[in-house]
Amino acid sequence: MTTAPPTPPDTDAAAFVAALRRLKAWSGLSYRRLERHAADAGHCLPYSTAATMLGRERLPREELVAAFVAACGIRGDEAEAWLDARTGIACGPIPVDAPVPAEVRSVGLAPANVAPPVDAPARTRPWRLRWALVGAAALVVTAFLGGATTSGAFTDDEEVVQTSTSVGL
Repeated sequence: MTTAPPTPPDTDAAAFVAALRRLKAWSGLSYRRLERHAADAGHCLPYSTAATMLGRERLPREELVAAFVAACGIRGDEAEAWLDARTGIACGPIPVDAPVPAEVRSVGLAPANVAPPVDAPARTRPWRLRWALVGAAALVVTAFLGGATTSGAFTDDEEVVQTSTSVGL
């Protein structure tokens, strides 16, 4: 490890995983030794998880990146750079020309390039509404039929005094 470690890209997930592969090659460690080094650093990184993470093109979870970078021997600001690059890819770029709310700017809490909070529209679930209406309709029909049966609406109104089978008894 006489050369400098690779730097994390902030372009896309595939480039980030490729840089993680270069970081593993730079460290010269096997997957089993990466697992031991991660445990020594206080992280949990099974060797099979590390192999799967480097075999895919998807962005790995933040805790896996932290464990992997620590296992490769990266500490401090360099490790933070890897985590920041991963977060930047996961969250997308921050628009530079987005206005900052006046109350935040007057307090001095946010720099000019921080995006303002956006009110997200309420998430609607039309299937839930449909099933609720179907359930309510079934309940009303059941109650109506139960009441009609109890009141005798489905029975004959004639009273039977004597049947042909009861004569000989």
